[in-house]
Amino acid sequence: MRRLTVGVILLTVVTLVGLWTAPVAMAQEQPRRGGVLRVALAADPPSLDAHQEQTFAVTQPMSAVYNNLLVLDPHNYPKIVGDVAKSWKVSSDHLTHTFTLHEGIKFHDGSELTSADVKASWDKVVFPSAGVISPRRGNYQMIKSVEAPDRVTVVFRLHHPSPAFMTSLAHPANFIYPKKHLDTDPHYFKTRAVGSGPFKLKNYVRGSYVELERNPDYWKKGLPYLDGLTYFIITDTSARTTALRSGRVDTELRFLPPVDVHAIKQQLGDKVVAARIQSIGSFGVTVNAGKKPFDDERVRKALTLAIDRYDAVKTLSSITNLELIGGVMHPESQWALSQAELEKLPGFGRDHAANLREAKRLLAEAGYPNGFKTVLTNRNIKMPYVDLAVYLISVWKKIGVDAEHRVEETATWSQSRLNRDFELLIDPYGSTTVGDPDEMLDKFVTGQPENWGRMSDPVLDDLFSLQSKEMNEAKRIQLVKEMIKRILTKAWRIEGLWTTRLEVRTARLRNYEPMPSHWNNRRFEDAWLAAK
Repeated sequence: MRRLTVGVILLTVVTLVGLWTAPVAMAQEQPRRGGVLRVALAADPPSLDAHQEQTFAVTQPMSAVYNNLLVLDPHNYPKIVGDVAKSWKVSSDHLTHTFTLHEGIKFHDGSELTSADVKASWDKVVFPSAGVISPRRGNYQMIKSVEAPDRVTVVFRLHHPSPAFMTSLAHPANFIYPKKHLDTDPHYFKTRAVGSGPFKLKNYVRGSYVELERNPDYWKKGLPYLDGLTYFIITDTSARTTALRSGRVDTELRFLPPVDVHAIKQQLGDKVVAARIQSIGSFGVTVNAGKKPFDDERVRKALTLAIDRYDAVKTLSSITNLELIGGVMHPESQWALSQAELEKLPGFGRDHAANLREAKRLLAEAGYPNGFKTVLTNRNIKMPYVDLAVYLISVWKKIGVDAEHRVEETATWSQSRLNRDFELLIDPYGSTTVGDPDEMLDKFVTGQPENWGRMSDPVLDDLFSLQSKEMNEAKRIQLVKEMIKRILTKAWRIEGLWTTRLEVRTARLRNYEPMPSHWNNRRFEDAWLAAK
């Protein structure tokens, strides 16, 4: 098993056509102004507030409207660079991080962006008021306070040194909102958008499109080059492929099935660039441990034992982006268990007949000798949500578990997850930054917002706390591996398969590089469209 380390995991891109020739040509041309980049968006945003939502359907279109404090460098992943932060310094004890902001930044309504806006935005994420949802709050347990001592200075004070702090700040959904609107209504940005970014929200027609127009007063002088961005909401996978082949859209920024990408390439040739990107995400099943029979470890183990992941790779990799077997940290990262360690855990052994016998034995021991009926809640996106669900439902029948497939549109599915209104849930899992354990593993900590399955394990809580404070990477790796073994042994999550991304774009799009997460590098402030 090949291991990649850059703090966590390196981006790897394999060119299917033309990717490495584009930068050479780009270096010989000047940026071109004008044009609208048309994007196929695979889901309708449940709202426009990225602080309160946890879906690419919000972050992809809305990232171009806002700025963040820090971002991952769009041209040098995984380097962290300032956005509204001009510079920063860290105290010797790593407990105080002081950021100096750029001056003269204007929101789209003409008001000035100051440290008060940064503080208000971050307080909404870290210390949300009653009724405000903050699904990623668990990533910021290290933050003690956010202060704004003057108009251009923001100070983060931490409870303890944190190896994950800076990458956590660079999460792409941490938009800076104007304080005046948050003070009036913390839900203001669910339906409206007032940012400081290179593009402004022009129009949003639910279920149809999100239209952005160029901000002529953008504080980064000379940018953006594009006149606008239009995100066409196309939930059907084949329809997105058709939109690309017909020229209705220029790119699809999430992922498409290999067979569809091949068809696009066959038709359009060097008019498109198809990049295969190493992502840091997986798809599996979140188990609601607050509902019977899933409060019983034996039942959870039976469900994971029933899955032949080695067969699943062969079956699903040609029609989806599900391609790698691994635990709850990326299989090619330094945090991952070795293959030998993994195969000792439930559901990862290669003797599938033995796994099925053990699954049936556990169900009988738990009081379900003939299995049981349940409901698998899912999102109405075919790849890989529906494809994975169909596979799982078929294999669970082998142990007597009859799962009804309940498919919901994105807003309803998001609410079902938030309300814990499910028994089993097809659920994405992964990182939108660099795959740090703080971002990945907080989902298994008692009481954290992203702990959709209501699991509670004091041993895991303690291990998470220890690893989040451990500044020695070797020691931290060992703590993380202990967490992984316990999560998989207790079957707190039924891990499916890890993903890659096939991202297709017009060859006319210049100065753009894909990242592991389809949430990142969605601002397009310095990208342009070459002449036809």
